[in-house]
Amino acid sequence: MLHQMFKSVIDQDRAAVVICDTEHTIVYMNPAAVQNYANRGGAELVGKSLLACHNERSNEMIRKIVSWFADSKEHNMIHTFYNEKQNKDVYMVALRDEDGELLGYYEKHEFRNKETAKMYDFEQSLV
Repeated sequence: MLHQMFKSVIDQDRAAVVICDTEHTIVYMNPAAVQNYANRGGAELVGKSLLACHNERSNEMIRKIVSWFADSKEHNMIHTFYNEKQNKDVYMVALRDEDGELLGYYEKHEFRNKETAKMYDFEQSLV
């Protein structure tokens, strides 16, 4: 039950969430990610290498960050860039087991735009 709740949290997020293992294999994409990356294969990217989706400079940085995550249980999140067009900050976040061992990582998007939906407007969909 708890696993289903955590999955639902990720699935309801409006930001794309792509989860990778330590070998950079895409193991999960939430619906927003499937839609966001539809022109690159969408759901068919699951099981493929994230590194195939980036240029060599980005791949170098991804590898360095994952190595940094592995160096210490205290290394868990790093700012990777600011997307001016979408007005958002992007971070890479470590995913760890109960003992703190690195399982993988994901990219976290934090949008800076003020919400435009009316508060508690049950008639308006936020999706």
